[in-house]
Amino acid sequence: MTLQSAENPRSPFGYRPRPAPGPQRDGESDVPERETLPADAVVDLSVARRESGVEEVLAKLDGELVGLVPVKTRIAEIAALLLVDRVRARFGVSAPQPTLHMCFTGNPGTGKTTVAIRMADLLHRLGYLRRGHLVSVTRDDLVGEYVGHTAPKTKDVIKRAMGGVLFIDEAYYLYKVENDRDYGSEAIEILLQVMENNRDDLVVILAGYADKMDQFFSANPGMQSRIAHHITFPDYTVDELKDIAMLMTEGMGYRFSDEAHEVLHRYLKLRIDQPWFANARSVRNALERARLRHARRLLGGDDQMVDLAALSTIEPADLLSSRVFRAAENNR
Repeated sequence: MTLQSAENPRSPFGYRPRPAPGPQRDGESDVPERETLPADAVVDLSVARRESGVEEVLAKLDGELVGLVPVKTRIAEIAALLLVDRVRARFGVSAPQPTLHMCFTGNPGTGKTTVAIRMADLLHRLGYLRRGHLVSVTRDDLVGEYVGHTAPKTKDVIKRAMGGVLFIDEAYYLYKVENDRDYGSEAIEILLQVMENNRDDLVVILAGYADKMDQFFSANPGMQSRIAHHITFPDYTVDELKDIAMLMTEGMGYRFSDEAHEVLHRYLKLRIDQPWFANARSVRNALERARLRHARRLLGGDDQMVDLAALSTIEPADLLSSRVFRAAENNR
């Protein structure tokens, strides 16, 4: 089976022509082609930006993720380029189509998957992708267990991802340097072909630890050459982790007492230097355990009459019994 390049849905870049009568491709709408503007025309970029819905996606991303200023800046730059290219196309200017395959590097819990989801939505709104969905996979979804098994698995995943974003987490596991007969190499070859021939209908995002991704690219220079954007997701600071905790707690319908705020700060300062720290994931896990202790404390108390404030307030005791504090004491 040969993977054929999908028909480019943009003509010129950023705009879809009115399709001929008959069935449309999944995700496409009947959008009339705009008339070409004269060279002396003036376009209001603020209107173009508002109509595109870009600001809504960027605002949602900003609200969901604390910090990550360099990441958000790069995403905004990509959005700006695509928007300007759309406006240029209205003047009949042919813009080279940018390649948007990306690599997200960073430790667990730094927001890589969330950004990938928002990126898919953004590219769809700007006409770069016709569907804007995200298909998230790992090696197990792409690589088979016997001869002839890998190609069908990989092609099936690619088929599902067409028109959207294919997000490959821990992509370096596709290549096992110690085993030159590993089936992952076949998956990589298929991906390379699709990333080149179908780049107008699919964005591939590779994700993982920075050092392991560097090793992966060193062993697979063809993959490196197809990645246009390398975006680093930094670890969160203690203050940023505390802001994340506040957002998560509010979303759960809880709050911290004034005293618990101080204990939370101490907890995060200790946890960030302990093994298996996973940024926002570790914060979420800590809050889930605090809720368990909070519930046990209420049910074990002498006074069983409680109001909403008691049911919703995390106190110092709900954090101080964490093994994070015990480990810190043992290491003194």
